[in-house]
Amino acid sequence: MTTEIFDGAASLEDRILGGLDAEQREVASTLNGPLCVLAGAGTGKTRAITHRIAYGVHSGVYTPQRLLAVTFTARAAAEMRSRLRDLGAGNVQARTFHAAALRQLQFFWPQAVGGSLPNLLDHKAQMLAEAARRLRLSTDRASIRDLASEIEWAKVSMLTPANYLENAQGRGTPGGFDLTAVARVFQAYEDVKTDRNVIDFEDVLLITVGILQEDERVAATVREQYRHFVVDEYQDVSPLQQRLLDLWLGGRDELCVVGDASQTIYSFTGASPRHLLDFKARYPQASVVKLIRDYRSTPQVVKLANDLLAARRSGGPAADAAWATPLQLVAQRPAGPVPTFTECADDEAEAATVAQKIKALIDAGTPASEVAILFRTNGQSEAYEQALAAAGIGYQLRGGERFFARKEVRDAILQLRAATRAASEADAPEPLGQLVRDIVASLGYTDSAPHSGGALRERWESLAALVALADELVQNRGPQFGLVDFVNELQERSLAQHAPTVQGVTLASLHAAKGLEWDAVFLVGLSEGLMPISFADSPESVDEERRLLYVGITRAREHLALSWSTARTPGGRANRKPSRFLDGLRPASVASSSTRGKGPAPRRKAAAPAVCRVCGSMLATGAERKVGRCNACPPGYEEQTFDALRNWRRSVAVSADIPAFVVFTDATLTAIAEARPASLEELAGLAGVGPSKLEKYGEDVLRVLAESTAL
Repeated sequence: MTTEIFDGAASLEDRILGGLDAEQREVASTLNGPLCVLAGAGTGKTRAITHRIAYGVHSGVYTPQRLLAVTFTARAAAEMRSRLRDLGAGNVQARTFHAAALRQLQFFWPQAVGGSLPNLLDHKAQMLAEAARRLRLSTDRASIRDLASEIEWAKVSMLTPANYLENAQGRGTPGGFDLTAVARVFQAYEDVKTDRNVIDFEDVLLITVGILQEDERVAATVREQYRHFVVDEYQDVSPLQQRLLDLWLGGRDELCVVGDASQTIYSFTGASPRHLLDFKARYPQASVVKLIRDYRSTPQVVKLANDLLAARRSGGPAADAAWATPLQLVAQRPAGPVPTFTECADDEAEAATVAQKIKALIDAGTPASEVAILFRTNGQSEAYEQALAAAGIGYQLRGGERFFARKEVRDAILQLRAATRAASEADAPEPLGQLVRDIVASLGYTDSAPHSGGALRERWESLAALVALADELVQNRGPQFGLVDFVNELQERSLAQHAPTVQGVTLASLHAAKGLEWDAVFLVGLSEGLMPISFADSPESVDEERRLLYVGITRAREHLALSWSTARTPGGRANRKPSRFLDGLRPASVASSSTRGKGPAPRRKAAAPAVCRVCGSMLATGAERKVGRCNACPPGYEEQTFDALRNWRRSVAVSADIPAFVVFTDATLTAIAEARPASLEELAGLAGVGPSKLEKYGEDVLRVLAESTAL
């Protein structure tokens, strides 16, 4: 939408509401009172709420400076601000929860607390490592990451070190530590932060909540400043964010929330769809509007997404209220190709097959930037990076180096900024697009892409993205949009990490793909143990894995390909099974009526035998019971396999600076060598291999076993 909507003598309704469908128009014209928008994937929710804000501003119902729109990522907030500017409502604040809270904290800290606001901690790793050392606990990078996630969950759930233990039962062993140890690390981490006079991102919310609760003057000032609130992705709010929102509102109900319970995929961070699902109960007078017209995907893609959710509902009683009334999407696009299902012999073959299909799409005219490969874990990306490189296809790894941190982008922005004075003094400046092309040509930009790959191609793609952004902004905001405006836009986007589109296939995890879309999407690695992930061991966690796959499916506009492999490595045992979620969806399959279709398969941790499986004598020790034989009987593994596992364990222990037995005990290593598991599911069935160790070491153990077989 361009600023042209404000030209001419058309009525306000026609200018802002004219291009909306009936449900979007209802959202945009409902300006007062509590409003709940249940918006399915691809139904134009951002369009609806930005037009609602613009309509309220231009009709005089909203004062731009007194409306706060909050969402969950800096990129989404930047996109919302960009759309509001295009609609003539550029003074409205659109921020993340953290950014809004930090701004308030910086302003009110001197009067509410006194002194200077402590420094903000970018990463927890260093402080957590010091906390663990104070407690004489051995950690490695993986365990620090797990501890950081657990502490973040605790803090957004408004738990403290004192009450963490009683509220965290059933959460396993984060970082390989029992919950008592985690509580001690939590307290030590808070002590380290106090000693260093720093706060983390969760503290920003917690302290803001504390000030608003305890200082009525501050609370009154904030409530006077903000009269209306809009919350996007409301299914992802945590208890802490909801508490902050309640304090902002102060009992008022000028609130619009937007969300979709079927896209709740961040419960491990403390997010809960409960606030969205209970909105009508909390505000009985609230209007509820459902957006179900899917403008993104073809009917074939939409049907698959709907069928995936329907299969869950027919599989038994809902374990999660998020499944009570899933939105049934109605496709609005013309028909497209039928989604494909492909079984491959191994991971390498799957990656090669996907690369071949992508090359065919690109040759047929689909831009590489409109293709994505989505997987469950980041560790799966390497095979696809290699396959794309071998096929001569450029790619970008979402979550890799940030666009605005690249040297060529920083150099381009410096040159563009230096050129603003000359451009402003020129009598007849060139059109913005040509001006940007001329400036970045000195950095290696040409009108056609280089034939070579590697760093030269990556540099060209970055500069080409800047040129394309300049053309796009002129088209959206009019020919008066000049170089100074462009440099200011780049500065704002850099702060929000709102990168322009880079030419190249996107590689991303399913979680990282939320909020994005492509013409063609390849969902890969859809086998049991990866989708759902092996450590999803409860009905609730398996439900979330299904929602994650639903998010993946609904990223595709036209082409959708789903694939899996039956073995991990070439020549390996072909005992992988396609994901249970594909039962009844892929050709020649039926919906399972067994436990596999209804929920998680029971963990296969059978009790260790009481007698030796070789000689039949009673087993006396835990180590004997773990391997299933007595010490007097010969081991049932090949020596080269056990040596390979032991060498791998030694390498991991040295790298992490921990004792070898912390990785796996000798008894567990023996059990692995004798059982020779061929999948993560089989490995999880062995005593001594818990969820944490399975996640840390599972793929590596399977690789070592496969390589030792090939020797």
